[in-house]
Amino acid sequence: MVEHSPAATQPSGTEAAARVCWECKATLGNSHFCPACGKLQRQLSDIDYFSFFGLPRKLDLDLTKLEEQFHQLSWKLHPDNFSQATAYERALSLEKSAMLNDAYRTLRDPIARALYLLGLEGVSRQGEDKPQAPPDLLEEVFELNECLEELCQAKRSSTDAKQFAKLRQRLRRAWQAFAAKLAATEEELFACFRAWDALVDAATFPAERKTKLTQMSEILNRHSYIRNLLHNVQAELEE
Repeated sequence: MVEHSPAATQPSGTEAAARVCWECKATLGNSHFCPACGKLQRQLSDIDYFSFFGLPRKLDLDLTKLEEQFHQLSWKLHPDNFSQATAYERALSLEKSAMLNDAYRTLRDPIARALYLLGLEGVSRQGEDKPQAPPDLLEEVFELNECLEELCQAKRSSTDAKQFAKLRQRLRRAWQAFAAKLAATEEELFACFRAWDALVDAATFPAERKTKLTQMSEILNRHSYIRNLLHNVQAELEE
């Protein structure tokens, strides 16, 4: 039997349009395996994580079903099942198994899932590398940073224990207030997920989707800023 190589059998022309099995030439659906001969199929270059699981680009996922599907595919695609197969099939197994793990890690996390969708939809995010403080939180952020600096100075000086405890308590209250804001932001984000899914189901115009994605991006920036702020304060409180 002549073994195929991934580089030599990339879909092109009519084959790419029809998507046929590399072995028996049967017409393929969305399955990873040929429905006629059962052979593992090549990975399409433009497939995304949602499509890999056979899902539409929706965000309010059933994580239990996603996990079940992940375990099923993990077993079916595992390289051990192809130890006696051709080199081409072994390469396909490794490629698909790697993408399966990446896709699952991304889709099971709601924040990573939303960020991935924004990337797929071509939505750029302002302040992605360094999120900016939301305008409505500027005063509270200033007060928290002031409190944080006072505690840092107290650690470097000979502040008495009672005063030091008061500073820690003040910072902890500020942390709790921002933790509540983070929870509220997550609820707002999940509501945005449901609204996005409704737009997908309704097959709305691109402009409506873009508006919702922009809103989602703004919520994600807010979430990222607050989360980073909480992380920094928590690290200071634990020292």
